[in-house]
Amino acid sequence: MTQDKIFLAAVVGPTASGKSALAAALAQRLSGEVVSCDSMQIYKGMDIATAKPTKEEMQGIPHHLIGVVDPSTPLSVFDYCDMARRAIDEITERGALPVLCGGTGLYYNSLVDNVVFPDVSGDADMRRELSERIQTEGGAALLDELASFDEETARKLNPGDSKRIIRAIEIYRLTGITMSEHIRRSRLEPSPYIVCAIGLNYRDRQKLYDRINLRVDIMAENGLVSEAEDFLAMQDCATSAQAIGYKELKPYFDGECTLDEALSSLKQSTRRYAKRQLSWFSRDERIVWLYPDDYDSFEELLSAAEEKIKSYMKGRTQ
Repeated sequence: MTQDKIFLAAVVGPTASGKSALAAALAQRLSGEVVSCDSMQIYKGMDIATAKPTKEEMQGIPHHLIGVVDPSTPLSVFDYCDMARRAIDEITERGALPVLCGGTGLYYNSLVDNVVFPDVSGDADMRRELSERIQTEGGAALLDELASFDEETARKLNPGDSKRIIRAIEIYRLTGITMSEHIRRSRLEPSPYIVCAIGLNYRDRQKLYDRINLRVDIMAENGLVSEAEDFLAMQDCATSAQAIGYKELKPYFDGECTLDEALSSLKQSTRRYAKRQLSWFSRDERIVWLYPDDYDSFEELLSAAEEKIKSYMKGRTQ
């Protein structure tokens, strides 16, 4: 392995595919520590909706970047990558293996490919204006506006990606340079990482959807409704309004639908999100895909993933 590069293992894929369990088990077997790559698990208090791993699920393995940022604090991709790099450096200095785990594709690729986003301080008034326009005009309108000067970035987003749409417009207004051009320039610097990424998916898509539906039911049993109500009542907390699991329950709190209807909407939103995640990660040909429904047990899946990582590491050190 190149001496000045850090080896990372990664577990990526759609929500509810079993990433957290596999990452913790791999870290246990490979003397590693887990670094979250989830844009919502990083916030404090948003535990049930974001499916943060419990203490038991962490299996005694140190987990980083989970529940460390106040929900009222805006967090950019630049901020995430800065925090993740520091965590990875500290883990490596301890002689442990960093195991990246999550389904936020933009965070993942920005980190492992060393996409250095511009450290541009946000403009509160501009962000407020754009946020209000998202609410009144809808995400599609602002996405069209973004496409008028940065079609490349706009093609990668959908109307529901309000935070990213706003940031891309903001970057252009403040610097006069599009987000896609910033990314092009940033890639002139090579990545400091060598990554073996395991992707989880299901050959039978219905099995993934069944896992998603069951997860929502369990979330509801574990207190999702009260958690969502508390966060949606917070002032100046745009983060909660974006989180899948909260915004779908708002019509229920407003008396516009039943709880069952709201939970059904949440299941649908989560399934759509899983499709978007799969679409994003499927573009990365470096990812080694494993399918849990190919294996008779979790232990078999774990052993297969461990073997892939060890084989990759061995090949890189010879």
